[in-house]
Amino acid sequence: MSMLLKSIPAADGFRMPGEHEAQDEIWIAWPERSDNWRNGGKSAQKTFIDVAEAIAEVTPVTMAVSADQYDNARSRLSDKIRVVEMTTDDAWMRDIAPSYVINTQGERRGVDWEFNAWGGLVDGLYFPWDKDDQVASKICEVMRNDRYRAPIVLEGGSIHVDGEGTLYTTEECLLHPSRNPDLSKEEIEQVLKDHLSIEKVIWIKNGLYNDETNGHVDNLIHVVKPGEVVLSWCNDENDPQYAISQAAYKTLTNETDAQGRQIKVHKVHIPGPLFITEEEAQGIDSCDGMEREAGERLAGSYANFLITNQRIILPLLDPKYDDDAKAVLQQAFPGYDIVGVPAREILLGGGNIHCITQQIPAVA
Repeated sequence: MSMLLKSIPAADGFRMPGEHEAQDEIWIAWPERSDNWRNGGKSAQKTFIDVAEAIAEVTPVTMAVSADQYDNARSRLSDKIRVVEMTTDDAWMRDIAPSYVINTQGERRGVDWEFNAWGGLVDGLYFPWDKDDQVASKICEVMRNDRYRAPIVLEGGSIHVDGEGTLYTTEECLLHPSRNPDLSKEEIEQVLKDHLSIEKVIWIKNGLYNDETNGHVDNLIHVVKPGEVVLSWCNDENDPQYAISQAAYKTLTNETDAQGRQIKVHKVHIPGPLFITEEEAQGIDSCDGMEREAGERLAGSYANFLITNQRIILPLLDPKYDDDAKAVLQQAFPGYDIVGVPAREILLGGGNIHCITQQIPAVA
């Protein structure tokens, strides 16, 4: 069973661990929405399988699948992967699953944020989104973990934590009028501190160029460990990403984290620029909320990788830059196993490997 708690995680002694800390499990949701995934999701399903199998070699994986797709998913996934029937509106597990918090007594609880499909009725990507909003509570139920329902709209991909009191986010997303327009920056910060045991929030102005999530931080940076991050970089002064990356670098290098450390930044060049092709666009059903037309620039990023139990699952997106990205991460993560997965099909849906995964931290 899973109990809905009325207290506050920080007051209860719970903190959100960093992604580099030990994990018990990874959750993923099966893609099938035909106005987001081309060819009825078949192309994306192959990539999701590749990601799941690469994770399952080091961390148990649970795949949440609709009743209609259950048999298909179960037959295509290896026996290493648990398949659970669960209804969703789409497949962005990072944003709809709970953010887990742990304490020193070996307990684990979920933080269940309000979800409004990246903007609700202001600029959300689809309607309705009620099934997605139920996912966090359902995962807590399956995992037998108690949960807190946080009082703000927030997606998991809009925050990164280092596990030692520092949270990274973007003003573009968390201060966007489509999220929590009635709350001030200070009030939002307080909710984050209360629910994740954060001592300091580092605010980066903007996320990756043309990111339809209103600039999720996980497409721009990734926390390597406390005091160290990977940043999406761009050398072309004529590319709109150039100024965004420069400003983010300035913010990060001029800030200290919650423990007073100077922040070390590893630059990883963005792929492309990449664009939706005519053929790809033709395979996607039309939709009011999502731009899926030929020529639309894709928010491609190598920072959108997953860290799980000494392994990096890295999206491969551009032969020109893939090897460089691997080299940067190998330097940033000595001793880690770096596994590249061709991930354009995930990118076509609006995100990447970090966006489709959510970790369940291990407890002592």
